[in-house]
Amino acid sequence: MGKFGLTEWILVIAVILLLFGGKKIPELMKGLGTGIKEFKNAAKDGAEETSAPKKQASQDENKL
Repeated sequence: MGKFGLTEWILVIAVILLLFGGKKIPELMKGLGTGIKEFKNAAKDGAEETSAPKKQASQDENKL
């Protein structure tokens, strides 16, 4: 239990088509892709910001 087979995926896709319609799905996927891209960029920027103080601290230690 917990694994999706081909039949389950077809059922899920059919339900999504019934709920949203064929024209709305590309818009939803575009929005999802944009959101994921922005999230990755924000995570990358956050990682760079946290590493910047470490670089500054190591440069300060070298001056001493």
